[in-house]
Amino acid sequence: MILKNNFFYTLRENVKDEESKSGNLLVRSGMIKKSSTGIYMYLPLGLRVMKNIENIVRDEMNKINSLELMMPSLIMEEIYERSGRRESFGKNMFSLKDRFDKKYVLGPTHEELFVIASGMKIKSYKDLPVSLYQFQNKFRDETRPRYGLIRVREFIMKDAYSFDKNLEGLDKSYNDMYKAYIKIFNRLGLNYKVVTADTGAMGGMLSEEFQAITDIGEDTLVLCPKCDYASNLEVASSQKTIISDNNIENMQLELIHTPNAKTIEEVTKYMNKNSNNFVKTILYKIDEQIIACLIRGDRDVNEIKLRKLFNGINIELLDLETIEEITSAKVGFAGPIGLDATIVIDSEVKDMKNYIVGANKTDYHYKNVNLKDFKYQMIGDIRNVQSGDRCIKCNELLIFKKAIEVGNIFKLGTKYSISLGLNYLDQDNKLNPVIMGSYGIGIGRCMAAIVEQNHDDKGIIWPINITPYKVAIVIVNTNDELQMQKAYELYNKLNELNIDAILDNRDERIGVKFNDMDLIGIPMRVTIGNKIINNILEFKLRTKETTELNSNEIIEKIKSYII
Repeated sequence: MILKNNFFYTLRENVKDEESKSGNLLVRSGMIKKSSTGIYMYLPLGLRVMKNIENIVRDEMNKINSLELMMPSLIMEEIYERSGRRESFGKNMFSLKDRFDKKYVLGPTHEELFVIASGMKIKSYKDLPVSLYQFQNKFRDETRPRYGLIRVREFIMKDAYSFDKNLEGLDKSYNDMYKAYIKIFNRLGLNYKVVTADTGAMGGMLSEEFQAITDIGEDTLVLCPKCDYASNLEVASSQKTIISDNNIENMQLELIHTPNAKTIEEVTKYMNKNSNNFVKTILYKIDEQIIACLIRGDRDVNEIKLRKLFNGINIELLDLETIEEITSAKVGFAGPIGLDATIVIDSEVKDMKNYIVGANKTDYHYKNVNLKDFKYQMIGDIRNVQSGDRCIKCNELLIFKKAIEVGNIFKLGTKYSISLGLNYLDQDNKLNPVIMGSYGIGIGRCMAAIVEQNHDDKGIIWPINITPYKVAIVIVNTNDELQMQKAYELYNKLNELNIDAILDNRDERIGVKFNDMDLIGIPMRVTIGNKIINNILEFKLRTKETTELNSNEIIEKIKSYII
């Protein structure tokens, strides 16, 4: 790329509406440009980075014999209705109608279409296994797009799907994809963790996420520093901590007056007790069912665990009016005794004794409450893991890290093959549903995560196999014929060797050129100045000091850093 009279620009100042470091640097370096909330243009430099990431992903997909194709973005809505996912996507799905009043959506994901396509081939067990993938734009109407490319409404995803005849086949396909993903994220140079995750709207039997560690991350990871336990906070579990105010069995249940003490903080202060001696009753509506959750006073309900416990689709806290109607009390005094609702207790509460709960009576609580004092329907792990909890596998103190999800893999099972009729004939001529897996990588998120992990106060520091160009040739004086001649000779030689290079022949001050090359993150810089008359030029790695080299040595020096 020769810069003079070409499409190249940078911004000197930080961008006001980009709250993440990666978003700010990618916009300032002229790689992306926001066109509207959560939607970005990929400009020439940024597109080259995206293509480099894609090529790494494509290479590893091809190595495991997954075949590339491309699906449409405009999809008939009835396909998602048939699979049962239209309702679960809800307002996150962009929808429209054509001129014939037929309903379409912009594809948020493509499991359904891959099932339809694979059905053209898969008829018999002899046709399995099959693995297919694509790079395609996805569309999701995010409530709050933010952090540059991390949370957007339109994004590029590599999604792959495996089709097998049994669970053993799925295990192999899943493991092959897992290993390919390890190679991909290693080649991208990311610091990442693989964690267990919620299957969400995708459904299925198992989900694992590849999470890039960074402080700006939207996800919280729960990690054990001693063993291999790693989970997204959404589904993380920990050892139960049993705390009881008094372990004496069957203490006398007592109604106590607690005027104007309706929050945990207020009641603990009034009664001079710790919050872990209390059990909160939190009321939810899951689909059409009223659920009362009992959880220790210093804990928070994990709504994802709760929803999955009831196989629910929609979950929401009850509104204040409904709470008061059900409990016959002001908000803040709900409790399980005499409550007309489906009661689920957290597994920690099961082993507590003589705790305090709301009395379903304004300004009153019960103390010395035990399981015998009320009826409950379910017991489950419905709490969030929190600081101070210990590993469920080895009892080590857990740690928490923020991270960006850059990839995920799912064992889908038969969720989509059954709903969409994807079957095969086995050796006994019996019809069976095909077993599926789904595997995604967010290309833009990878780009953002790499920048979040690789930058300094000067700009981006691209890994050499991701960078838009590997070498920047900077001319100190563009009016000097010898400098120009040697710069073009080097530029042409690098092109002959298929080493991507930038030739900065702009009529700018040398400091401006240096700053721009640092901002856009070019790994190697060659500066051609007055000493070229003696065959001397300057070589600099992005994060190292400048050294002088003989011009005859520069090609070998550059090649030594090319992966």
